[in-house]
Amino acid sequence: MRRAKIDEQNGYLLRQQRQFRMAADVVTDAFAAFAEVRAVAVIGSVAQKLWKEVPRFREFRSARVKVWHECRDLDLAVWLDSQERLGALRSTLVRALKKALEAGTGVSVADHQVDVFLFEPESDRYLGRLCHYNRCPKDKPACDVPGCGTIPFNKRVDGFEVQADILASVPHAMLYVRGEGRLRSALDLPSVEN
Repeated sequence: MRRAKIDEQNGYLLRQQRQFRMAADVVTDAFAAFAEVRAVAVIGSVAQKLWKEVPRFREFRSARVKVWHECRDLDLAVWLDSQERLGALRSTLVRALKKALEAGTGVSVADHQVDVFLFEPESDRYLGRLCHYNRCPKDKPACDVPGCGTIPFNKRVDGFEVQADILASVPHAMLYVRGEGRLRSALDLPSVEN
């Protein structure tokens, strides 16, 4: 495999992580307007310095060529005092990303590429995920999962179990805390470029 092809793929994967980090800042700023939002952090691979691995892409996989890890979506952890306005939170996320795209800020992440994991303050107890649908229930197969929509727009994912390390990145990837404001930009998180 040609070095130019590997470099092109690596560049794409680094830009993809940067896009998700820019989106994290946009969504965090939008969520900070909600009194019930206690804190927001980036979790998952977007919060980490990328590592090299043999990817899922056939031509790289068959040649056993390692490239940077692929960030497939943006995972955010949000601590909430109340789940009463999850529908408004979802709508705000959608509008904020659309506005950033239309403003030409360079953010081109769709709302369905953002997974918002909901947590209870202090205990860090997992509460569910913010639903992507515009109404609850939406009469989709995903809505048939037991407990899904019991609290409107609190999505349950069939078979999903919270991993013990889901919040491992939080100490260095907390973006916002109520009473303290913005702590950092997601663009300041560790990167292979800095």
